[in-house]
Amino acid sequence: MKFKVRQLEAFRAVSETGSVTKAAERLEVSQPAVSRLLSDFSASVGFELFTRSRGGLEPTSDSRYLLAEVRRILENLDHLEDLRRDLTERKRGHIRIACLPGFATSHLPGVLVRFLNERPGVTISLEPDRPERILEWIIGEQYECGLTDGFLGHPATHSQDLFIRSACILPKGHPLGAKEEISPSDLAGEQMIHTRRDSQFFQHLSRAFTECGEEINSLVEVRQFTTACTMVSEGLGAAVVSAIDAEAFRSTGIIIRPFRPGIFHRLSILQPASGPSSPVVLDFVDAFVESLQPYLAKEP
Repeated sequence: MKFKVRQLEAFRAVSETGSVTKAAERLEVSQPAVSRLLSDFSASVGFELFTRSRGGLEPTSDSRYLLAEVRRILENLDHLEDLRRDLTERKRGHIRIACLPGFATSHLPGVLVRFLNERPGVTISLEPDRPERILEWIIGEQYECGLTDGFLGHPATHSQDLFIRSACILPKGHPLGAKEEISPSDLAGEQMIHTRRDSQFFQHLSRAFTECGEEINSLVEVRQFTTACTMVSEGLGAAVVSAIDAEAFRSTGIIIRPFRPGIFHRLSILQPASGPSSPVVLDFVDAFVESLQPYLAKEP
């Protein structure tokens, strides 16, 4: 048996109003159209749907049993339509995001707050971890979006690369705060807090020092820019970090100056390559990229 949704709606409307005329008004169709829908539905189920009484049309005993299921089906269809509309309008959905630990505690929470305030039906799972694990999760489609660095490409992913400006940070009151920008020569002899030696960012920083005839006076090697920012804010050493992380620590009183020559932190936004992302995931990616605009530089 094949039922049409309109037949179910006509059956429910007549059952609740007791009248073909009132059902037609509720459904905004003609009375003959309702009668035809009822006749076709009755033929499909194989029994009479209504009996006549002084009060109008009354559902038969079989129809009363059927009515409960019809109501449930139509309520589920209404829910499905609401869900479709919410997804189309980007009001519902769930996003699984994997990111670098530094992002999870600095820039990203503010982006998520603004994003979720505009979409009360959206929920998010956020998991910070190292780049290798983020790539593994995206390849396995365990997460819809990965925010990472040091990404060299993989056929199971789509990636978007963004280049973030760098900044030199110094403890509050440092003499170099009198300068408008900081160079490797200015940092000669300064105790430096820097990223791991096998990171791309450190390689760029080391090259900048070498080209100026200087060497990095290494004090502490860290994995995350936020660690370097915390240590500088406590009065230890100097560092060259992502401008995003430097800005997040401005309220601590650290000195932030442009670093010249310009070096960049390459950030990659990863998504699984196997299929299209949901609209709400694409909206998040757009919102995240927009949040980075003040810190972006042209590709070196």
